Amino acid sequence: MMENTDWIDYFRPEFKKDYYLNLCEFLKGEFESYTIYPPKDRVFTAFNLTPLSKVKILLLGQDPYHNEHQAQGLSFSVASGQEIPPSLVNIYKELHDDLGCYIPNNGNLRKWAEQGVLLLNTVLTVRAHEPNSHAGHGWETFTDYVIRLLNEQDRPIVYLLWGRPAGEKAKLLNNPHHLILKAPHPSPLSAYRGFFGCRHFSKANEFLVSNGEEPIDWQIDDL
Repeated sequence: MMENTDWIDYFRPEFKKDYYLNLCEFLKGEFESYTIYPPKDRVFTAFNLTPLSKVKILLLGQDPYHNEHQAQGLSFSVASGQEIPPSLVNIYKELHDDLGCYIPNNGNLRKWAEQGVLLLNTVLTVRAHEPNSHAGHGWETFTDYVIRLLNEQDRPIVYLLWGRPAGEKAKLLNNPHHLILKAPHPSPLSAYRGFFGCRHFSKANEFLVSNGEEPIDWQIDDL
């Protein structure tokens, strides 16, 4: 459910385009026939928690977690009480090494979203236990539109692009007031190829502070 944040004025025309109407038809059938994550009322959580005017950082993921009770509409984040996924474990390790943050006992990243970190996936829904099952049905066109909107904002914004698919989105970005940071994905398969030691969190905060913005408090608190 899309709440009435400042995104909505930009999204209304997009919601009327053929690709989005086709996406809605596809999703209607999927929700009727399969278990889909996140639940319908959480698909747009990232936009509801982080208005366009408040975005300081875009942290781009691929598609939602596909196991029960994990996905909550925020990239890399899982609901409180759920086991912390391996990629997020590695994100926390890098945060510890970069900024000294302690490793929290939960994976709920809502605190980041409320400070201006847009936790966006390139695809916003997925079938249970079938990763990438909703790729290629229109979400990518929509989220590319979001990235282009951010590129047009004349204020400091940082892009954290981890892994090849996220890194490819850099071609949509050319605003000289923004900072693009690329690294391998934090997954256990690739984190040791350069994600560990990338220091993206401190670099992002240094950029924000140097441009007169409040830094992000990256510490996720224990529950």
